[in-house]
Parts: sequence; structure tokens; C-alpha cells
Amino acid sequence: MRSSFLGCLSRWILPVLLLLSALPFNASATDARQIATTLCAACHGLDGNSSDPANPKIAGMDVAYLAKQLKYFASGERRNEIMAGIVATLGAADFLPLAAYFSSQKPLPGKVKDARLAELGKRIYEDGNTETGVPACAGCHQSSGAGNARFPRLAGQHQAYTLQQLGEYKTGRRATDRLMVSVAQRLSTDEMKALAEYIAGL
Repeated sequence: MRSSFLGCLSRWILPVLLLLSALPFNASATDARQIATTLCAACHGLDGNSSDPANPKIAGMDVAYLAKQLKYFASGERRNEIMAGIVATLGAADFLPLAAYFSSQKPLPGKVKDARLAELGKRIYEDGNTETGVPACAGCHQSSGAGNARFPRLAGQHQAYTLQQLGEYKTGRRATDRLMVSVAQRLSTDEMKALAEYIAGL
């Protein structure tokens, strides 16, 4: 996954960063679209529906959630080398319009690759695991996976990306949400794979 990120950086983002790093943006809907279609499109797609499994689909996510993640990347609280470079070229005033742009885009559905694994994931997503203290994912992310201002939209997300993020919560590399750190630490590797599979088909 890291090699895919770095490949994306070297092929698309770095030249754009060099071009735009000295240009301050004045936040507006027009500017947000310009930023999205230049800085963001190579990894997330023009409409936030990434085609690369290593990069998240962000179309349709809650505005407040997306803006908060940009702030986390800017402060270093959430670690990602590519995103750190991206937000460094923006101003804080750009975060909300950019989040609003992607939030307004129509999310495309994902695809289940392993129906049996997805069925196990469905049980965990809806009911949790009482034996290990894992709560139902639906309680925070909604049964539809639509998410809200605190918890991201999960429906249709790439299996690889979901699995990566659960792994980062489990190790503590991503620690911006204590609840998710606690949940991920109680999940087994097989449970994480099952959840990622089910979520892709929501």
C-alpha cells in the first residue's frame, strides 16, 4: 500500500505541489473545486470516488468529518506523508469548502469479493462480539454505513483501505479517535478482514 501511495506522489502530486505551493488559496466553492481537481484528483478521483484500493473514497462523507481530518493532517495528529504535503500547500480556510465539495459528490458502491467473509463481517458490524467486548459498528457508523460528523462514511469503502486503517488504529499509529483504537485492539485479523469485506458491499 505504501508503494502505491508513493507512486501516486511521484507521478502526479509532486509536480502539482511544486507549482501551487507558493499560491495562497482564497476559500470559495470555485477554489475548492479547483483544489479538488488538481491536488486531490490523482489519488481520490475527480469526484472523491477513488479507483485505487489504497486510497479512500471520500465522496459523500460528512462535511465536518472531512474538515476535521484535514486539520488532523495539518497538525500532524494524523500521520500520512502524502496528505501532510498536500495540506501544507493549503490554508485553514480551504478545509471547509474542500470538505463541502467532496461531501456533495455522489458516492459509488463498492463490490464484495468474498460473500462468506462478508457474512461474518455483517454479524460483527451489526452485533459486535460480546465475548471480546467489540461493539457493533452500526452503533456509530449507522446500519447503512453512512456515518456522521464524528464517524466516517464506510459504505462502499475499498477493502484494502478499511483494513489498513483498522490496522493503524490497532497499532496506535492512527490515534485521533480513542474509541476506534480501543475497538481495533479487540478485533482479530480475521475479524478485520471480514468487516472490510462487508463494508465494501454496504
